[in-house]
Parts: sequence; C-alpha cells; structure tokens
Amino acid sequence: MGPTLLDRVRALGRGLVGREAPDPRVAQTLFLLLVLVDLSLRSSGPSSIRAELQSESWSLAGLIVVLVAQVIASVTPWSRLPGWAIATIPVLDLLGLGMLRLNPEASGSGILAVVPTVWLVWQFGHRGAVVMTLACFGLLGVSGIAYFGLDGQSLSRSILDPLVTTLAGGVIWALLTTARDREAEADRRSRELAAALEQLGHTRAFADAIFDSVDVGLVLLDKDGAYLAMNRRHHDFMALAFPDGHAGKAGQLGDVFAEDGVRRLAQHEMPSLRAAHGEEFDDIRMWVGADPVTRRACSVSARSVHDADGNFVGAALAYTDVTDFLRSMGVKDDFVAMVSHEFRTPLTSIHGYVSLLLDEEDRLRPGDAHYLKVVARNTERLHRLVTDLLSSAQHDGRPMELERIPTNVCEIVRASVESARPAAEDKGLSLSVEMPTYLRIMVDPQRFAQVIDNLVSNAVKYTPTGGSVSVTLTGHDDHVELAVADTGIGIDPNDRDRLFTRFFRTRDAEERSIQGIGLGLSITKKIVETHGGRIDVESSDKGSTFRVWLPLDLVLAEGDEQAREDLAMLAEIERLRIS
Repeated sequence: MGPTLLDRVRALGRGLVGREAPDPRVAQTLFLLLVLVDLSLRSSGPSSIRAELQSESWSLAGLIVVLVAQVIASVTPWSRLPGWAIATIPVLDLLGLGMLRLNPEASGSGILAVVPTVWLVWQFGHRGAVVMTLACFGLLGVSGIAYFGLDGQSLSRSILDPLVTTLAGGVIWALLTTARDREAEADRRSRELAAALEQLGHTRAFADAIFDSVDVGLVLLDKDGAYLAMNRRHHDFMALAFPDGHAGKAGQLGDVFAEDGVRRLAQHEMPSLRAAHGEEFDDIRMWVGADPVTRRACSVSARSVHDADGNFVGAALAYTDVTDFLRSMGVKDDFVAMVSHEFRTPLTSIHGYVSLLLDEEDRLRPGDAHYLKVVARNTERLHRLVTDLLSSAQHDGRPMELERIPTNVCEIVRASVESARPAAEDKGLSLSVEMPTYLRIMVDPQRFAQVIDNLVSNAVKYTPTGGSVSVTLTGHDDHVELAVADTGIGIDPNDRDRLFTRFFRTRDAEERSIQGIGLGLSITKKIVETHGGRIDVESSDKGSTFRVWLPLDLVLAEGDEQAREDLAMLAEIERLRIS
C-alpha cells in the first residue's frame, strides 16, 4: 500500500522545517505551486492562463525561470557542491517573480517573495539576509521602476513590496537567530545534563560497589521505619536474626539478644526501631542468631537523616561484627574471674592469721607488730583489688543483680566516711559530711556502699596533703544526689571521656605512682546505672566533684513521722541553699 496524502503532507513539512536548512526540492516545489496558484487566481481557468502567457512575454519568461529553477533544484547533487551554491535557486525565484510582476495585473504577486526570502535567511543567516535585501530591491524594485516608470503607483508597487519583504526577512532572521541560540543553549544543557547523569550513574555504581563490599552491615530506613536498602553484609545478619523472613519494617522481633547473649530484646529496645524514631546512638551491642555456633555479635550505630528544612526523613544504621572481640573479652573475663577467685582463698587465709597474731601483739618481739601491720595493710589492698577484678569480670556485658530493699542511705554514707577517716587523717586531710539524719530509698545497700567507698577512697587518694574532701547527700523532688568533692589534682579534659573505662588510669595518676588498676570508677558507674541513675564529674586544676543521681523511691512506713520530718527538713535545706 502506497503512502497516503497525509504521509505526503508530513514528508513535505519535514522537508521544510525538519532540517538545519530547507530541502531545495521541497522548497522549490512549494514556490512553483504558489506561482501556479497566483496565475490561476489572475485568470478564470487554464485557457486564460495560456492566453495571458501568450499576451505577456514577461510572465512567460518569469514562469520559465521558475521552472528552470525547479529542474535545477531537482537534479543537482547539492551534497557535492559548496553550500553557497544553493543560494542560486531562491535568487532565480526572485528573478522569475520580478518578471512575473511586470504584468500590471500581477500587483499581488509580490507576497510570493516571502518564500525565497525565508529560504535565504533560514539557510544562510545574516549573509542570506544581505543577499535577500539586494535581490529584492534589485530584481523586484529596480526592474519595476525601469519597466513602469516613476509615477506614484509604480513607485509604491516597486518600493513597498521589496521593503515589506525585506522587513519580513529581517524579522524572520531575528526569530530564527533567537530560536537557534535557544536550541544551541538547550542542546548544551542537554549535553551537560547527559554528562551529569552519566557521572551520577558512575558515582551511584561506585557507591553501590562500596555499599556492598564493606564488611559492615548497612541499612537505610525511611521516616516510617521501612527498609529502603541494605547491603550484602546485613543480609547475612538478617538471615541469622530472622530465619523465617523479615517484613522490611523496623522493630520486628526475632532471634535478637542483648549483650549478655541470653535475654531477647524487647521491641522498644530494637536498634532499628529506635533509629526510626529519630534516636542517634553508638556501640549498642547485641547478638543475632539462636545457634551458639553460628550466632554473631554486632555493635550498632545510628544517625538520623534530615532534609534542607530540618525535617526527619529517615535513618542510617551500621552493624559492625564484634563477635571475636566479645568472645575474647569473655575468655579474658573468665580467666580474670578464675585467677581472682583462686587468689581470694590464700589472701583470706593470710589476712586471718595475721589478724590472729596482731591480737596477741604483747607476746610479739619488738618490731614484729610493725611488720605484721604492713603485711595486713597490703593483704587488704590485694583483697580489694581481687574483689574489684572479680566484680568487673562478673558484670561486664552482663546484667548486674541487685537486691533492693528499703535502706537508710544516711547510715551507709556515714559508715563509709568514717572508714575512710583514718586514711584521710594520715594525709592531713579535712573530711566532712553534710546530710540529713534519716532518708530511706530503694537500693542495694552493699552495692550502694561500694559506690560511696570507691568515690571517697579515690578523693582521699588523689588529694595532696593539707587538702579537703567533702561528702554531701541532698534530696530533691524526684531524685537523691550524692556529691563527693575534693581539692585534689584534678582530671585532664582529654582523660574525662575514658574515665569510666575499665583499667583506664589518668596520666597524672601514673606519673605520681598512685596505687590502683582503674576498675573502681567503671564498677561504680555500672552500679549506679543499674539502679536507674547516672554519674557525672566536674573537674579543674583545683579539684574534682563526682555527682551520683539516683531516682527518689522513698519508702515511708505509715506513722513514720521521723522520716517525714527529715524530708521536710531536706526540702527546706535545699530551698535555703538555692536562695
């Protein structure tokens, strides 16, 4: 089936405007058709056209020129010729049109000059505009004046048509220039966009390669907690934690356990759900997988993602495999616990026999009592160190068991201060305590005593001769605060972040050869946090202050007026202190 009329019209349109320059054959054919239409409209039919051509030799000559141009446009291999050669066709058209207009009845034929004008301007730009101007005035205007003379009607016919055609050509040239500039700009931007998209594709490919190659599980969440992406490493963790599959939503429960490897995490403890709620954190340790052989330990960190307006749009989580580290720590802790336990028995025996000998000091030789006291003192120190090591090994990474009972913490504070007073007096320190006479809260009395002993003994240990140590216990609306302040050597700001780390000792302590192994504060922090409280430190070159905050869970027996009076006194003391 051959092409339809609509197909032919479309092909004609593409020949005119679908190229950098018009197709000479199409453009010339259009001009020839318009010339024939003009001749037809000036007559009543084909016979009249023949009669006009016979009576007007100039009309016949003009039509012949246009037909010659049509033949040249159709048969010439333009691709083999210079680009300017095509300009001969629209110039020939203007020549033929000038001849056709020499007929007095062809006054309307001047409008046809627009076709070769547009052709010249379209294909040759400003050069075509110059050729078009010269050709219009020379071939249309001058020829008309030479043929019809200088009367008013002739001048109007010979000047206005070339002038209007030239102006139209100038406007078309300006519009074409603007359009081509915009097209060039659009093309440049299109190339830049293509290059940017290509670069973005390369960057995305590199990012995906890095995302999948790192040995850290990576997860991206949207603001609703849905999983947007995860890398290969995290797929391995997910297979262990959720053997039955995962729904792709933060907070799903599975074979996910706390750091102790025993207790399953509740939903509100799941790192993914906490991150989806906008929480940021570091080094949250957990175990994934129920099989003791294949399970893995992870350290999880999370960061929130916000848009330009600061709105929460999602979160990124990183899961680092710390299985070998936690297992080695477990082996080390087991070893420390075993050694510490083995040390306690002989130390207890040594301390017992030394105490028995000192009980009979009057039967000892002169000087022997002094030696035995040295043995007893160092035995007690070793016993404390072994106790700290054992406690640290037992509770690192494991929940600390507490036996909370209603306890008058004032008695514990008083006993701890009195036990530290001999060491303070030996160094010439002033040791003071300020607290009410009675205050009962829910604590583990042995653990709470351990907190106070560690803080007070550290204050005495790190305070030079002649300094002072003060212990203050105050009650507030929702918590009890214990403060131990000293005028000691202070803590370097660079050491404060690691102050509560196991086995960490400050540089000053090592340089001054102050006894200790760096376990007391880590144990203290563990006890305080297990009670639901917190511990903070403020320090300068004039001393340090440790503050312990514990939630106020008062236990008041019915009719216990003494406790109620003490609470009222506490509130009054706090009010006066603030004012």
